[in-house]
Amino acid sequence: MKNIIKISLLTLLVTFFFACQDEDQTFGDIVAPTNIVVIPEIVGQDAANPNGDGSGVVNFIATADNALSYKYSFGVVERNAPSGTATLTFTDLGVNTYTVSVVAFGTGGVSTTTTIEVDVLSNFTAPQDLLDTLVGDGSKAWRIKSESPAHFGLGPVGGFIPSEWFGVTPGEKSATGMYDDRYIFNTDGTFTHITNSVNDDTTLDPTGTVFGRVNLIDELGPHSETPNGADIENYPLQDYSESWIITAPGGVETLSLTGTGFMGYYTGGNHEYEIFSRDTPNEFILRTTDGNSEFDWWFIITSEEEGSSSSDLVTIYNTLVWSDEFDTDGAPNPANWTYDLGTGDNGWGNGEQQTYTNNADNVIVSDGSLKITARASGNSYTSARLKTENLYEFTYGRVEVRAKLPVSQGTWPAIWSLGANFDVVGWPDSGEMDIMEQTGQDKNTTLGTLHYPGMSAGNGDGGSTSVPTSTTEFHNYTLEWTPDVIKIVVDNEVFHTVINSASLPFNADFFFILNVAMGGTLGGDIDPAFTEDTMEVEYIRVYQE
Repeated sequence: MKNIIKISLLTLLVTFFFACQDEDQTFGDIVAPTNIVVIPEIVGQDAANPNGDGSGVVNFIATADNALSYKYSFGVVERNAPSGTATLTFTDLGVNTYTVSVVAFGTGGVSTTTTIEVDVLSNFTAPQDLLDTLVGDGSKAWRIKSESPAHFGLGPVGGFIPSEWFGVTPGEKSATGMYDDRYIFNTDGTFTHITNSVNDDTTLDPTGTVFGRVNLIDELGPHSETPNGADIENYPLQDYSESWIITAPGGVETLSLTGTGFMGYYTGGNHEYEIFSRDTPNEFILRTTDGNSEFDWWFIITSEEEGSSSSDLVTIYNTLVWSDEFDTDGAPNPANWTYDLGTGDNGWGNGEQQTYTNNADNVIVSDGSLKITARASGNSYTSARLKTENLYEFTYGRVEVRAKLPVSQGTWPAIWSLGANFDVVGWPDSGEMDIMEQTGQDKNTTLGTLHYPGMSAGNGDGGSTSVPTSTTEFHNYTLEWTPDVIKIVVDNEVFHTVINSASLPFNADFFFILNVAMGGTLGGDIDPAFTEDTMEVEYIRVYQE
């Protein structure tokens, strides 16, 4: 009786198999890949350096007949490589022999595997300060800095401007499954991705959702989510662990994750995140190239929870080199200040409605502060615009301006600086750094913006912060300007950061401008009952090394 049951079951399975074969024609002939060839290119390899330049980086190219995709692995490291090309980084110090397995996948999931050995030199040791920052006491959790402008964005492959083509606004991707993720770099070299930190606060619940690029996120497994444009939002994914290492291909500190480990937004690719900047304490600016080699994706991650003091400015400039304390009543010191006068060309280029003067009604020093007053004059307005052009110009430093702003609708106060070569190269080639601007309609918010080629006018590289007492109290508006980074700060809290480079115009002399405009691009509609209002400046100071 048992034999009869076994034979019947076997007959049923055979019948089912061939029935499925008859109905499922999607794969065509199932053929295993053959003739696998793997070519390693060790970076920096030459006659004098047969094992490479010490970066440990090897570029692989795999080909095979009848192959649809490939996967590389060595140790715990795995890389999916649809086209057969992959870059792997080997980190054991010295010259080591590594065995790399390459799997070629054909139709129906059949595969063929081969192995190759490479001898690679690695002489990179991650800086201790980087490791201390990344790992901390072993329980340090990182997150996407959702409150920061351009905490997630994209740009051209190999670009040098973070989120050059697009950067999100604070909180913009709150419904995608990104912001509740947490990333832990454990001391044992494992990387833990908590996909929902909220449900992990008290009792461990590994369920969560993540955010990723359409099609590329399929590498994490099948899903039923409908794309939103080119994005897959709230893709279900449980907490997982991979491994992490710090490498330095080409001398650039890079955070590499094994397998399908990722941060922020799944982009596939090599799962390597270049550390573009770590100038701000407990904060990294990262970039990675997606698996389509279509974009560089940019992320700001922080180990501080929102509302903490991690954004406090840590300055490198502490020696006072120039200042105006506005402690002598009368006209502003002519050794420091000159004026722009008149209406300018088309309202100073912004549709502004004021005429600038140097009259005492519009600009005067009294009671320990500079007062720039905009006034109604019939159907028009007068105000003042002071500048240090050809009097005081400087490169790099910490600028601190203590000011109280006008409250009236339609006033547009600004504390800013312009490249000293403006009259030669024009704008925006000269560069512009707006330390403080305020719109005519929102007096609880101040703006900080940089303008330069490709990022100017309404597309300026800027951020904003809440200053609800800006019109009733004095606040410190600060610029930290170094060869590497530019930070815009209010009351010692950094709210916008731009990475400086030799290709940007922020490496030469700039001069100051102080003014109150009326109407125009940011001033907007002026209160019909407006009579006058004032920006007061207690001091302006420049610190350098």
